[in-house]
Amino acid sequence: MAQPPTFSFESPLWSHGIDLVAGVDEVGRGPLAGPVAAGAVILPPGVRATGRFRWLGRVRDSKQLSPEVREELAHFIWEHAVAAGVGFVSVEPLDRIGIAEASRQAMLAAIGALSERPRHLLIDAFLIRACSLPQTPIIRGDGRSRSIACASIIAKVARDRFMDKQEVLYPGYSFYANKGYATREHMDALKRLGPCALHRRSFAPVRDMVFGGLTSRVPAPSLGSL
Repeated sequence: MAQPPTFSFESPLWSHGIDLVAGVDEVGRGPLAGPVAAGAVILPPGVRATGRFRWLGRVRDSKQLSPEVREELAHFIWEHAVAAGVGFVSVEPLDRIGIAEASRQAMLAAIGALSERPRHLLIDAFLIRACSLPQTPIIRGDGRSRSIACASIIAKVARDRFMDKQEVLYPGYSFYANKGYATREHMDALKRLGPCALHRRSFAPVRDMVFGGLTSRVPAPSLGSL
């Protein structure tokens, strides 16, 4: 079993007086439909997984957690973090600028949503060159840094909640179940119904269907209601 994330990246920064350290992560790079999302979380410096922060001991990369545990931990993160924020990039700009740049833009939006300005960023894999803040990209950071893992959890919960609502606008694709990922049921619905406005035109096989003459029937939803 993989080791849980720790504060091994945060602790040296805290010990040097860099108190506002933000973990940053994105979710939703792989789905065929829906926005890419990112989270940013600043935990209290020197915090330990004891007392009212005991829940930190259960924090993992969001992909390793059940939806129920993610929801529970997201509540604790929003309640106890020094600051937390999420950001989204919707499908239309994602198709225009590409998924890598869209992920960076979502991260920038999440950082901008923080109520406190971080002094250092710990980022899962990426280096955000458009951001002037000191930063450390960490490969597989969501499995190694608790701050990044917390960011992955709130981003995943926020994106899942958005996708859960889309079945009303786009019935038949089961977005509440697949969250836009290429499950068998989703692929069958794509073949039967064609892509809707929530599908990423820059992703195969959606791109092939669009070029084949299938068009969306419903305008893409606004992310402003999140």
